[in-house]
Amino acid sequence: MKKKVLFGVITVLVVALLLPLFTACPAPVVAKDKIVVGQAVSLSGPLASGNAVASTPYYDLWVTDVNAGGGIYVKEYGKKLPVELLIYDDKSDVSTMTKLLEKLILEDKVDFILPPWSTAMLFAAAPIADKNGYILIGGAGGAMKLKELRLPYFFQSLNFAETQVPALADILVELGMEKVAIIFIEDLYGVECSGVAVPEFALKGLDVVMIKSYPMGVQDLSLQLHEAQSLGADAFVAFSYPDDSMLITGQALGLGVNFETFALGVCPAFTFYQGAFGPAVEGVIGGGAWNEKSSPGAKTFSEHYTQVTGEPMGNYWGALYFYSAMQHFAQAVEEAGTLNQVEIRDLVATKTYDTALGQFWYDERQIFINHPGEIGQWQNGVFEVIDPGTKRTAPPILKPNWPAPE
Repeated sequence: MKKKVLFGVITVLVVALLLPLFTACPAPVVAKDKIVVGQAVSLSGPLASGNAVASTPYYDLWVTDVNAGGGIYVKEYGKKLPVELLIYDDKSDVSTMTKLLEKLILEDKVDFILPPWSTAMLFAAAPIADKNGYILIGGAGGAMKLKELRLPYFFQSLNFAETQVPALADILVELGMEKVAIIFIEDLYGVECSGVAVPEFALKGLDVVMIKSYPMGVQDLSLQLHEAQSLGADAFVAFSYPDDSMLITGQALGLGVNFETFALGVCPAFTFYQGAFGPAVEGVIGGGAWNEKSSPGAKTFSEHYTQVTGEPMGNYWGALYFYSAMQHFAQAVEEAGTLNQVEIRDLVATKTYDTALGQFWYDERQIFINHPGEIGQWQNGVFEVIDPGTKRTAPPILKPNWPAPE
């Protein structure tokens, strides 16, 4: 009996001594052969054309470049992991996008996510990503409301109303404008930009003689163009997306409705806009901006895009921003040495890395502000940066009248 008791005591002591050794051993790292990046984005519907030319090609280029180098090195796995995209079509519908984003996170359990297209979509996606502890680096879109929410996992890379509208106001003043007509799309982008523009223009001594909204998918804006002209506006400003920007330009050109300054939102910075209207784009102003003169890195990036895709650079709006933001992100992953969102997020928030755009970092609000330009203008076949200040590549000019129909 005593031997049994003694044996039991010895067994307990041995277990007690060895247990800490077992529990101290880290859990084995599960084998992993790729990094899956998910995205719910507009492949169909009214937002699809904008996404197709302004966003997707540059995320695709980043993935191509990463994988050409063998992938992203993750110390935790002791090797480079290639990137694979898992993309769902949100059909340009916010509700569909949010459901698909949750599917990517909760069911597919992707490693990381890419942003949707448009300001309203981004505003809806950011809280979902934040709630689930997923880093979301904003691409095509930017909302001041997101800045105010201060979501720990959301980072803003593109220009938005706070940065673009004051620059546009200064340009209008420099050009000697007095009366401004504004129209805007009924989307968070249009609402925020117009909301900033009215007081900002007034502050700079500009008289806003008209402000009108229009719905997404609008087919005719000729009445708004004629009204702006009848009110004596010398500057016409539309906070618009690509489809409506094309409509506005086509109708203004066809009707011969001229303004000394003609500024649109998202579209003029794309070379398909120039291709569609030819020499008529001279003097048209748009959101953006950068070009090959902005920096050696910008020139190299443009040439690299052409070399890889066989296509000329067609986006002087967000292309350089989106690609550089992902370069910054990938360097944070490599420095973290893990796919843990918390550790990577802390590096994204605090580190400066070299990218195609140059030095890239986020300020204390997690907003990237080292933009190469806010506002651009077509001049002699180049989309020039016309912001006041050192990043300007050319001074602004008044827009010539539309050419007479042939």
